[in-house]
Amino acid sequence: MAVTLGDVARHAGVSLATASRALNGSARSVTEELSAKVRASADALGYLPNAPAQALARSSGATIGVLLHDVADPYFGGIARGIGDAAARAGLLSLVTSTDGDPRRELEAIRMLHAHRARAIILAGSAYNDVSVIQQLDEALTAYQEQGGRVAAITDHGPLYDTVQVDNKAGAASLTHSMAQLGHDHFAVITGPERMRVAEDRLDGVLDALSENGLTLPEGMLQRTEFTREGGRAAMARILDVARESGTPLPTAVLALSDICAAGVLAELRDRGISVPDEISVAGFDDIPLATDLAPALSTVRLPLARMGESAVRLALREGGGREGRADTASARAEVVLRDSTAAPRTD
Repeated sequence: MAVTLGDVARHAGVSLATASRALNGSARSVTEELSAKVRASADALGYLPNAPAQALARSSGATIGVLLHDVADPYFGGIARGIGDAAARAGLLSLVTSTDGDPRRELEAIRMLHAHRARAIILAGSAYNDVSVIQQLDEALTAYQEQGGRVAAITDHGPLYDTVQVDNKAGAASLTHSMAQLGHDHFAVITGPERMRVAEDRLDGVLDALSENGLTLPEGMLQRTEFTREGGRAAMARILDVARESGTPLPTAVLALSDICAAGVLAELRDRGISVPDEISVAGFDDIPLATDLAPALSTVRLPLARMGESAVRLALREGGGREGRADTASARAEVVLRDSTAAPRTD
């Protein structure tokens, strides 16, 4: 079996990108110590660099590929704007592809960007939880990196990639604690599908915080849906129906773990004649521009969406190999913002 660049990288203890730069003549600098280490591993394993890899590593492609789930979602729109601005400042074009959260479309897009010699690929959508899906995407991205491409991700997509770390779990926990401090002790939660790691991270934060406050979610008060306005509205309808059919009190606080879902929640409550926040408090997550335009203005967890996109571009284009050739990281702080959609529960 032929020795691959990935074999050399593992033997040398460096990233694929660093191994590629050391052997394929990339213009991006690699320290002499790392270069010598990679060359020694290549010699020991009998690796032979190929001409196409060298050509791509030396090329100066003018495109950054951006993969996200839904270009119509303001969350992704904010990130894409930051990516586009940072790419333009670097004299590059950002090419945005919306995958609708379908890993098959994401895989196809990665292969097409590889074939067209994109300078870098930024993974702006949530990572997947399915092991077989992760393996297929990693294989395609590894092949791209072996020929000199760069990959950066927003939220954790694994140790192979430079990452803008977003602490979704901590943000969701902080929001839950804030609501508990207002006096809420009967919660409902609307989150995304299990296949999305971001949805699971946010849900874990909520559940941990509820446990720390001695609270649990009653039967039917946890609903999963797509992170869309329609999904949020349907999930809120199910929560209300469960409460009515079981004869249990309505939740005093609903945490919709994306703002676009929360917009649907507010619409459903309005149409059912339920006052927010007098009867039910509602909070979202992301702080998209729409959050302040809703009536009432939406409490949420603020993420610096544009800065997250800009940070991903900086990671993808940075010179050198990061910390001794390992994948590098940047961080994005989550901040709870309480507005008119939340208040202390009524005591009457």
